[in-house]
Amino acid sequence: MPGVNRPTRHFLRCARAAGVLTMLAVFVARAAGALTLAQAQQQALATNADLRVASAQAEAAAAQLRTSREFPNPVLGLATSKIATDGSSNGTVRGNRILDRSYDSIISLSQLFELGKRGPRQQSARAAQRAAEAQRDEARRLVLQAVSQTYVAALEAREESRVLAASAAALRREAGLANVRLAAGDLASNDQRQIELAASRLELDAAASRHTATAAVIALEILLGSPAPTGETELADTLDTLPLPLPSAEVAGDGVAGTRPDVAAAEANVAKAEADLVLQQRAPFPDLTVSAQFERNPPDQPNTAGLGVSFPLPLWNRNGGAVRAARAAREVAQAQLDKARHQAVAEVAGSRSAFREARARATAFVEQLRPQSAAVAKTVAYAYEHGGASLVELLAAERNDNEVRIAAARAQADAATAAFALSAALNRLAPVHP
Repeated sequence: MPGVNRPTRHFLRCARAAGVLTMLAVFVARAAGALTLAQAQQQALATNADLRVASAQAEAAAAQLRTSREFPNPVLGLATSKIATDGSSNGTVRGNRILDRSYDSIISLSQLFELGKRGPRQQSARAAQRAAEAQRDEARRLVLQAVSQTYVAALEAREESRVLAASAAALRREAGLANVRLAAGDLASNDQRQIELAASRLELDAAASRHTATAAVIALEILLGSPAPTGETELADTLDTLPLPLPSAEVAGDGVAGTRPDVAAAEANVAKAEADLVLQQRAPFPDLTVSAQFERNPPDQPNTAGLGVSFPLPLWNRNGGAVRAARAAREVAQAQLDKARHQAVAEVAGSRSAFREARARATAFVEQLRPQSAAVAKTVAYAYEHGGASLVELLAAERNDNEVRIAAARAQADAATAAFALSAALNRLAPVHP
């Protein structure tokens, strides 16, 4: 590579080798059973408690719809009266058999017919089912987003820990070389102690990052429904290999792509509130109960039949309170729908802006700043080993490289988090392909 000095060429060869080793490590981790993002998403869809609750509620709403379609059962009545209790016989001129005695036996059948209420009640149940199904889809959307972003947070913390640990190891190697130079009289003991202190500080920072990563993995395990989260789950993906859900073309549009589940649920709640209002307004309408009966009372006209109709009179209670409450509930549902629509539009706009910024920042760090910083740090370390750079220059270069690499990891994590947030806001978040 003409125009590139030897230490830089050596660094570039190491960087390419590191990239190959990273891909190899990902492949080995996946082969060993480490958890990929795709596997985490699929497991969450199968075991997450919130999603299971939402699915059960959707099933209960479907059962309520079936109940609303069922017709009221008829009422069968059996009654016998005029039974002598003084020991006398109930016999008649027909005889003293059971059917010839002077018992007054009645068999009746009654059927309730609702007037103007079945339709609104079924409409309310259908709207409730749509709302429950939309809330189930909303729970699925939020679970996928939470799992993806928690997975990214764990990767970010682990990458920071790896960077700090690698830097500490590099300084430990420099400390070993410093001991040799100290023994030869080429280095002051104070410089050697500064290297040891810098390495110890990096090791402590790496331990803190490992704790942060463990906490993020525990949060991920909770989302996956683990009964005993420990934070020991191995993650197969890296920030460099993590599949992101959004191509560039999807980021350029405006507005909400399709109807989001939370908006659809709010729309269904409005439809349910309107049907409930109609149902309460029709509640004073009298329901008819039609009855038919057969009566046997020997000896005179032993067999007779009868028909009857009954209905309540709406004189004192016209259901005014329930109508007023249903009207208020409809207004609340409409306000919640308007709020959901506004929040969806605002969330898309904010997520799109955040993604554009994070993507540009991550691109700059990964493609420009991180390689340049690594090359500078490698060059200064090489020069220090051969007496061409001071300890201050070495520590400054190492510190700057750490900051750049950590900032690059954070930028990549921010871009991935923003990508999942924007995809969820657009209602396009689906499990990634394994």
